[in-house]
Amino acid sequence: MRVRFDKNAANFLNEENIHINNSIEFKGKWKTVFKNDNKIYLEIGMGKGDFLVGMAKKYPDVNFIGIERNVTILAKACKKILNENLTNVRIISDDANILNEIFEKNEIDKIFLNFSDPWPKSKHAKRRLTYSSFLNIYDEILKNDGLIEFKTDNQLLFEFTIQEVNNTGRKIEYISLDLHSTDCKDNIMTEYEEKFSKKGNRIYKLIWNNINNK
Repeated sequence: MRVRFDKNAANFLNEENIHINNSIEFKGKWKTVFKNDNKIYLEIGMGKGDFLVGMAKKYPDVNFIGIERNVTILAKACKKILNENLTNVRIISDDANILNEIFEKNEIDKIFLNFSDPWPKSKHAKRRLTYSSFLNIYDEILKNDGLIEFKTDNQLLFEFTIQEVNNTGRKIEYISLDLHSTDCKDNIMTEYEEKFSKKGNRIYKLIWNNINNK
């Protein structure tokens, strides 16, 4: 379902401290934003924030950054974060194409890609967040021992991602063809994951390492 545009969303976000404006200015300085030396985990395409909120509550000693282009959706996530009084979360409204302009090399400890747009037409493959050019950007900002965790209900995107990861010399650390049929008690669900799993859709998960950690 398409989310109705909220004309007040941008103004609301700009008034909240957890939303970082001019994120490029903080490249290499994100630990000063959080005022600690804790690890930094990044969720790309955070949606309405269910996963980010769940993770931030579960791991209070980790700093979380969520990125989402749609400001209406981001505003909804922001309200959830504020309601939980989470101090270890920041959010930004930018595009994944410029992540290496927002973060310095080795600044991020882990990246989450949850239910990314599958862009099903082959001519749009370069827009998929697991296309090789995006994988290269992730490697730039990830620490040498960094991991990328990916979840989807789209089998074709899952298969495409496995191919991209293997073809670019990265190493798969974990793979599940049906995450919810396994012991996934530590799994934090996104809003899409909850919706799709209730419909009986199979949830796929993949974890691979930074190319520098082979």
